[in-house]
Amino acid sequence: MRIEIYTDGACSGNPGKGGYGILMRVPEKNYQKTFSKGFKKTTNNRMELLAVITALEKLKSAENEIHIFTDSKYVSDAINQNWISGWIKRGWKNVKNPDLWKRFIILYNLYLPKIHWIKGHAGHFENELCDKLAVAAAASDQLETDVYFETQNDSSLF
Repeated sequence: MRIEIYTDGACSGNPGKGGYGILMRVPEKNYQKTFSKGFKKTTNNRMELLAVITALEKLKSAENEIHIFTDSKYVSDAINQNWISGWIKRGWKNVKNPDLWKRFIILYNLYLPKIHWIKGHAGHFENELCDKLAVAAAASDQLETDVYFETQNDSSLF
């Protein structure tokens, strides 16, 4: 079965309040569902990547054909340009967001999704929907703490 996953991340300030939006669709069953979540302080790239991770974590079977559509070159190029292999070989040294990439690579190896880059803010219906979800999540009053980001970037801790 083919599962399509559309994702987007948003941030008001970078770093700042952020959120992600996800649309998961099973075309042959005419089924789809959306998800979103907001964070108090994070970055746009973290939200783009966390959207993909969260969607993959929601899958129940590795037997499906997974297609992920993202407007993030950061996410798509890491896989399609094979940057991630070098990051792994270097033990994640000098890589931003290693906590998320480590989560991602486990899921990537399990589900082997195809990653497709789509141009953002170009009238692509699913991307626009995910952007609206992400922006709304970032603007909500129920924001979570991006613990890794805040503890790694809190100068008062050092």
